[in-house]
Amino acid sequence: MSHHVIVGAGPVGSATARLLVGQGEQVRLLTRSGGGPQQDGITRIAADATDADALARHAEGARALYCCAGPAYHRWSTEWPPIGAALVRAAEVTGAVLVTTGNLYAYGQVDGPMTEQLPLRPNSTKGEVRAKLWTDALAAHEAGRIRTAEVRGSDYLGAGTLSPFSALVLPKVLKGSKSSIPADLDAPHSWTYVGDVARMLVAVAAKESAWGRPWHVPTAAPMSVRALAIRAAELAEAPPAQVTRMPGFALRLAGFFNPAAREMLEVQYQLQRPFVLDSSAATATFGLEPTPADEALRETIRGLRTPSMR
Repeated sequence: MSHHVIVGAGPVGSATARLLVGQGEQVRLLTRSGGGPQQDGITRIAADATDADALARHAEGARALYCCAGPAYHRWSTEWPPIGAALVRAAEVTGAVLVTTGNLYAYGQVDGPMTEQLPLRPNSTKGEVRAKLWTDALAAHEAGRIRTAEVRGSDYLGAGTLSPFSALVLPKVLKGSKSSIPADLDAPHSWTYVGDVARMLVAVAAKESAWGRPWHVPTAAPMSVRALAIRAAELAEAPPAQVTRMPGFALRLAGFFNPAAREMLEVQYQLQRPFVLDSSAATATFGLEPTPADEALRETIRGLRTPSMR
């Protein structure tokens, strides 16, 4: 009996595993610790994602291999390349289609909504890492060694997700206290729901004509940080949101003490101007509509209030 292999049990990997078993599929969920959701149909396995032989062993006979891994933000440059190489090798050995969860960093700073046709012009180290992961996998695909595609989303909403909004704003909104974030509070910004990432990963893996290219996850209309905070407070029945713009020097200062804050500096452009994802191609091709923003926000709020639901 064939199965699916998922590398990584964060919000995206866990959502993808639950979606697949809900469709009657068998899933092997690979993480360094052997963790992840405990559910019938999900076999949790401790494995090193940089070990191509181990990945190939678990993916033997698999229909698809999903990369939902998430190295620590400050270790992308050292940890992503060996993971990417191992995944390509495992896909080559087993014949499983490799579908990778990506993001928008590789486009760099652009004017206007981002589509899949944009050239990759990263303006950050993390963007360069993401661009090389995709171009290496695509080169293997075009050489006939593997079958692959990449699914790209914007900042996540959903239980257990981590973004500047969920880390710096939402917890304080729920407490009724003031929050601060280094962002243009009124610039339109796309927010992608992790459940939609999972749906898109599974849809792309199942459609041969979708391979060999990137796809954007169906994503709701953009909302500014301020609008998202105001709506979150309303949905949570909390006091009105009080969010202010954090001065740039405060983030730089925080970077001296916090690796995550330090790593945010090079991608600040994403929060200082419109950052909008165009997902019309996915909706037209797969018929997938984005989950309404209110539903995604409600789940994000529940996840903060009830950590066990993640």
